[in-house]
Amino acid sequence: MLIPVDPASPVPPYEQVRGQLAEQVGDGRLPVGTRLPPVRQLAADLGLAVNTVARAYRELEAAGLLETRGRHGTFVAPGRDDAVDRLQRAAVAYAAEAIRLGVPSDTALSLVRAALAAPPPPPR
Repeated sequence: MLIPVDPASPVPPYEQVRGQLAEQVGDGRLPVGTRLPPVRQLAADLGLAVNTVARAYRELEAAGLLETRGRHGTFVAPGRDDAVDRLQRAAVAYAAEAIRLGVPSDTALSLVRAALAAPPPPPR
């Protein structure tokens, strides 16, 4: 599994791992049912602390992208629909652009919250 982590990046390593895995799930490179490496193995492969990878997995599980099946491992979760997949891809692109522009996470999230709270535009 190719997940480059840039130690010089202002983005924390867990977020780099989380974002790349989310992108790979969102664009189908990691299809539903794919078993991910165990946390310890991926941490060793990437040269990261176990807790760093564990946090990325936990956040992806909370977002519904992964599911843990106890001793059987962690898998790409089923049951996503096309709208959620498209929105996930848009979120990954938005996050990448915010990082590229140097916009802090709290500001980027505030912009999304404001957009969601705004009244919908009138129909065309």
